[in-house]
Amino acid sequence: MEIREVLPAEEGAAEAVVAAAFGEAPDGRVVQMMRALRAGGAARASLVAVAEGEPAGHVGLSRAWVDARRELVEVVVLSPLSVRPDLQGRGVGTALVAAALEASEDRGTPAVFLEGSPEYYGRRGFRRASALGFDRPSTRIPDPGFQVALLSSYQPWMVGRLIYPEAFWTTDTVGLRDPELERIEALIAP
Repeated sequence: MEIREVLPAEEGAAEAVVAAAFGEAPDGRVVQMMRALRAGGAARASLVAVAEGEPAGHVGLSRAWVDARRELVEVVVLSPLSVRPDLQGRGVGTALVAAALEASEDRGTPAVFLEGSPEYYGRRGFRRASALGFDRPSTRIPDPGFQVALLSSYQPWMVGRLIYPEAFWTTDTVGLRDPELERIEALIAP
């Protein structure tokens, strides 16, 4: 399997992988978010996993900020992470997360944030962001799912509220909405 930047001619194929992984139509909300991130200049990386000449998975990294007391800190958000449904559970997602973290480290990014399963991402270098002093951009993100991986350029003063780029808000892809939010909160209630 090879992981590399998505070529312009492959954007449609990468979007198809994302739509399939999220169970959405080809122009669903997550694909619309990807397009808005690119159009708005917030996309920082778009990586594709290629297996046997076909796209097997995709991961996107986009610019965001931490509103720290000292200054605004540019960070990235890992979203979306997508693996073709017929290839899930074979390590494609793990490889894409590792490549995304490596790309972020290479660019001097201090932190990578995401919304996702603590069990899945916890095994891949992410920790609960609130426990490290970060505030969620929305209360619709269940606290255990608000995750961060701190990289080598991170400094302890770089904490505060995470601010998403506009594309996340205009496509309503931040956190969860009821009834799914209510169901998840019931599962994680103390």
